[in-house]
Amino acid sequence: MDKNLKQFFVKSFVVLLIIHLGYFLYGYFKFEGIGNIYIYTEFYRFKFYDDVSISHFFVTGLFLLFFLIFLLKNHSRRNYSFPNLLKIGGVLLLISFLSFSFFISYSFGMNAKLKTELPEAKFNKDKTLLNVLNPFLYNYTSYNSEKLFNPLNILYPKPYPVTEVVDSTLISGNYYSVEYKYYSIDTLKMLTTDLNKVSAVTSTILDSIGFGKKELLERIIKKNVIKDSTEIIYKGRQVDPQYDVDICKFVENNSLYNPVKGIPVEKQQYDAAVKRYKLIYKYKPDSLVANFQKLDTLLKKYSVQSSITPKQLAKEVAYFKDHNNELLNGINNNYDRKILEEKITTLDRLFYEPNYLHPSIIGIFFSVVGGAWLLGFLIYILFNYKRKTA
Repeated sequence: MDKNLKQFFVKSFVVLLIIHLGYFLYGYFKFEGIGNIYIYTEFYRFKFYDDVSISHFFVTGLFLLFFLIFLLKNHSRRNYSFPNLLKIGGVLLLISFLSFSFFISYSFGMNAKLKTELPEAKFNKDKTLLNVLNPFLYNYTSYNSEKLFNPLNILYPKPYPVTEVVDSTLISGNYYSVEYKYYSIDTLKMLTTDLNKVSAVTSTILDSIGFGKKELLERIIKKNVIKDSTEIIYKGRQVDPQYDVDICKFVENNSLYNPVKGIPVEKQQYDAAVKRYKLIYKYKPDSLVANFQKLDTLLKKYSVQSSITPKQLAKEVAYFKDHNNELLNGINNNYDRKILEEKITTLDRLFYEPNYLHPSIIGIFFSVVGGAWLLGFLIYILFNYKRKTA
């Protein structure tokens, strides 16, 4: 390629970048805010009928028209070698792509505005709050769910979590007496050689935890061999969550509302359980009220309809904490659960799985880019050949 052609291509790229910047700014200022996010919200995908699509059509058409005119008028009649023609073809392909992708910059602008209005750190902070308060957010029927609320979901305080042992005793006929026992899940590490032999050392270690080797083997839940040591997860002391004064319905749930990306789920579950327990049992009532006030603010920020009264909700939580054996039919935690779930799920997708080039138009987009490039390149080769032989 000669110097003039290179300069022409550079100028063309500068013009394209300026247009892309314009569409980026258009998307940035057109974003309607996180309050208007809903389940079908997505970054722009060229909808063929709105202002972005229409302007895109005309801007792309005019740019390619003038580009081709100036290219043929001022930069043809050159005796280029085949490698140089390939280079020119590559540049034309890139220009074709940039000419048809202004809407992608528009999407980048929307994403930039989204993250300006709701930085990832604040989004994760909102999800952490929802994860801590999640057991207080269910509707009234969910509190009767043995799957959601049960002793096996208790992660804190120690000695929880626990494992369940079910003993069935035949009374008569087809009638059985069922007894549920709960044991803490404890861990013991020792040298594998010590575990595999009966010795004074092993007996001393086992006696220190309250039982001998035979009983330990009966209580083993799982064994993990790590190099020359064995980690034994076993059933420890027996507990009775039903009569434990430090246990209530709200700590019998370890579900996360929406996990924070990049942090192990198990760690988030445990951390949320510890914070929730302290809010209920350790901190002053004002701390729980303050967290419900944060929840109320969060719901307003996301434009979720709610009738939550933080002080009243905290009182009801305190009541059911002190009346653990009383049936919990529901608490006054009314808000639009479906809308909040849709908004958080959609924001998760926009943050971590954004579709700047929507799957529904990928085929059409690359077909148009390829077709425009092939047509333009063939016209250039043909026109260049004719002018050289004229």
